[in-house]
Amino acid sequence: MIKIEGITAFVAVAEAGSVSEAARRLRLSKSVVSERLAELEKTLGAKLLHRTTRKLTLTEDGVAFLERATRIVHEVQEAASDIAERRGTLAGPVRIAAPVTFGRLHLGPALYAFLGEHPDIELIMDLDDRRVDAAADGYDAVIRHGTIQDTRLIAWKLAPSRRLLVASPDYLLRNGRPASLAELDSHRGILYTNRGNFDWRFERPEGPVIVRARSALRMNNGDMIADAAIAGLGIALLPAFIAGPPVQAGKLVEIDVGYRAQPEFIYMAHSEGRHPSVKLKAMAQHLKRAFGNPPYWDAGAEAEVDESV
Repeated sequence: MIKIEGITAFVAVAEAGSVSEAARRLRLSKSVVSERLAELEKTLGAKLLHRTTRKLTLTEDGVAFLERATRIVHEVQEAASDIAERRGTLAGPVRIAAPVTFGRLHLGPALYAFLGEHPDIELIMDLDDRRVDAAADGYDAVIRHGTIQDTRLIAWKLAPSRRLLVASPDYLLRNGRPASLAELDSHRGILYTNRGNFDWRFERPEGPVIVRARSALRMNNGDMIADAAIAGLGIALLPAFIAGPPVQAGKLVEIDVGYRAQPEFIYMAHSEGRHPSVKLKAMAQHLKRAFGNPPYWDAGAEAEVDESV
């Protein structure tokens, strides 16, 4: 009979990339994890892992087994969580991915209070500015800023997100302050690589317009884009939760070109085929209350939110 402990050990090793890291995550000794893997392989009659002193890789059978094994482990964890939730307790693992800057500045602090209220929840949070695949990478949910283009995701709006066109006082002194969308074409732009060349979208009465600024620098992290703008390297379009503090400190200046950047939102999204747990829904509601509308980082700004999603 195949034991769930062996499947759990295999999935942990495959995700961690090593037996020692899997043992740390499972809070077991390396020898116990190795024993469970060996027992699983013996029961299956197949080798699942290639192990050398330097590297651990999945065999062909291991690759084929991993997808279902991951689903089995998740289902068992969710079943245990459901039992706890029936008793009025939110418990069990929740794995989410989020952008680095937003996670560090706002998501983490908001979730710490939630975890304090529900100590039986085990949160696994990965901060990464790339757009991870929620289903393929095994996440219960992902936090996104902007638009949700993946039709396989079901999204919940957590908060509106206003974006500001900003530059340093020194840059504007040297290059002039643009007063219209057309004038942006002649300026240097600090662009967010994860969004591509169509990121600078502005709202006009006749419809949205895309401005393609002359690229001075392309980066995949909001903090670094703000730092580059403060250093006077060009104009940046940044969310208020990043640009707000340096604007208030006078390190950056908000630029008015007659139109606002297209409004965006902070989302929590889960895979279409995965039923969201009670604890995930509770977490989303907590974040929505914690951020506010308008969000606390954008206090005083006008924000209209469509609550239908």
